Amino acid sequence: MSLKFLLKAYAQVVAVAAVVVLLCVFLFNGLNDVRAQAWHERSLQPLMEWLAKVPDPAEQYHWMPALFGMKTGDHRDFPLSPVVRERLSYGQVVAEPSGEGFVFYVAAESGGLVRLNLEQPYRDLARATALIVRWHLDAVPPGARADTSRRLAQTLGVQINPLQQQADLPAQTVLDRLSSSGLALLRTEQGGLSGVVRLSEGDLIAVNMPEAFNPWGWPIVLLLALLVGGVLALGLYLALRFVDRHLRKVESVALRIARGEMGARVESQDGTLVSRLGLAFNGMAEHIQRLVQVQREMIHAVSHELRTPVARIRFGVQMIESASSPEALQKQMTGIDGDIQELDELIDEILTYARLEQGGPVFTLRDDSVTEIVEQVVAEQRIIREGVEIACRIDDGDGRWAQSDVEPRYIHRAVQNLVGNAARYAQGKVLVVCHMDEENCRVDVEDDGQGIPESDWEKVFTAFARLDDSRTRTSGGYGLGLSIVRRILYWHGGQAFVGRSEQLGGAKFSLVWPRRKSDQSVL
Repeated sequence: MSLKFLLKAYAQVVAVAAVVVLLCVFLFNGLNDVRAQAWHERSLQPLMEWLAKVPDPAEQYHWMPALFGMKTGDHRDFPLSPVVRERLSYGQVVAEPSGEGFVFYVAAESGGLVRLNLEQPYRDLARATALIVRWHLDAVPPGARADTSRRLAQTLGVQINPLQQQADLPAQTVLDRLSSSGLALLRTEQGGLSGVVRLSEGDLIAVNMPEAFNPWGWPIVLLLALLVGGVLALGLYLALRFVDRHLRKVESVALRIARGEMGARVESQDGTLVSRLGLAFNGMAEHIQRLVQVQREMIHAVSHELRTPVARIRFGVQMIESASSPEALQKQMTGIDGDIQELDELIDEILTYARLEQGGPVFTLRDDSVTEIVEQVVAEQRIIREGVEIACRIDDGDGRWAQSDVEPRYIHRAVQNLVGNAARYAQGKVLVVCHMDEENCRVDVEDDGQGIPESDWEKVFTAFARLDDSRTRTSGGYGLGLSIVRRILYWHGGQAFVGRSEQLGGAKFSLVWPRRKSDQSVL
């Protein structure tokens, strides 16, 4: 997988994650604004309804205008929207954001409106409730405080508990604050607030408020989880749909190839998830198309090549029946034996070429001396080609680079094929030259024959190809040798070339392959 594709994929993942995070933040803040407003309306409803029933709350609770911005008046005294006025007409408590806090309205039973401006709604609600409780408990005799506490607790939606046991008393710093101001707010274990007040007789009363607003309540968490899960599911669906669409293209091309359309290919775009699959599939399709083409050519060529020796064998068998002397019989038997030998060589060439062309044998490369292989081939060909001078030239400086990762048997065959062809078509001289360096091995085989026209340089490596009358069956060979040479070099990671010899004037064949390969087994 390319670095470009990984970076692109990571960038897309980061972009999607950023969008999801921003969406969650906006949704979280928006929903919590609505939830906070509704929660404050519910939490202030008991206190606001209590104030709505008091004939003149600003006069009775004289501290509330200064501490909590209490104001009473007619509807015309407050700039309210139609929606707020309609809600107030239904007896609801309405909260409107104001800076960091809220402004609360409720319709009084006297016909006007009561307004509270709380900068810290929950804290101010605890202070106001505790002060109201202290005012009412101070206003009744000690014997009636229990009933008054129950009525206030039920009406205001709080818990009112007298602190009578030593263990219930707060810390000394809280007691000092109560002595000076008569009110202290404490944080409870549940996360709420408790307003502790000191009555005129010195009794301590704790007013426990309901739990504070929790922005991470289970509804919001569940909604965010559903949102994230939905976005991830949508992203996964789109990604799988994208992959499926490209895989269907590969599938359709595979079906077309199965129907015989060997030229069908996958149109893959760079950077897509399945682009490498498309490239690999196209490479496989090209290989299959080439194998099918090679098979067709081989069938056609083999059927043509086999006709001549088979016809000669059939003719020889017929002549045996009519042979009149032992000498004639022996002549026909010798001819038949030669034709069978020719068939055996042809079949061996065809099988070798087929193995190399259709995927190759398993090449077990090992460290061996290329110069020794070349010298061995030259020595063998000198014995066979007595009328041709075969020279071998290896520079002294190249000897230290002679060792290479090769399959000796196949390199031997490739060099032998070139030297044999050169000796077959040479006027009288063949030159084999080895060039070795740290990176590559090169073997050049040159002859002083007629050479090969430049227009036919690529054609000579085609199976069963014969160029002209000088390179026909009468000179030997079946047109497979150079094809085998090229395939051997291909499986060694190299190439075979043909050109013109500057020294001898004939053809020049070159084999080039890397000295070392990291993978010692090539399939």
